Amino acid sequence: MTLELQGPADPAVSVVAHVIQLSVAPVFLLSGVGTILVVLTSRLTRIVDRTRILEQQLATAPASSDTINAHLDMLHRRAHLINWALSLATLCALLICGVIGFLFIGAFFQLNASQVVAIAFVVAMVALMGALLNFLREIFLATRGLRRGGR
Repeated sequence: MTLELQGPADPAVSVVAHVIQLSVAPVFLLSGVGTILVVLTSRLTRIVDRTRILEQQLATAPASSDTINAHLDMLHRRAHLINWALSLATLCALLICGVIGFLFIGAFFQLNASQVVAIAFVVAMVALMGALLNFLREIFLATRGLRRGGR
């Protein structure tokens, strides 16, 4: 017994296959944003650890409190920037998930979701740009301290 293909595939299967093809790019983008979230979380963890060490030093060595407080202020600014970057990157990831969901909902219910998908994607890209800009600002703050210490 041989299996022969007859006629075109089921239209519903074709629609799902097409939606899967359309969602591949956002899925790769989601993977990249996930990696960025890991890096940002790692940086925040290091900032928190360094802050705890400096706070312990401040409690035991009040003579050098001005220097320690200056370092703590810089770490606070860095943590604030990383928090913004994390929030914006998370928003980007959520919007990308929404884009993928809207692609499938539009296909299954035969709705024109193109405008919603386009707006969500643009907002996701703006959020990603904001996250990366905050990350860059945090890196500048971190390396500025290194340059001053190296002179």
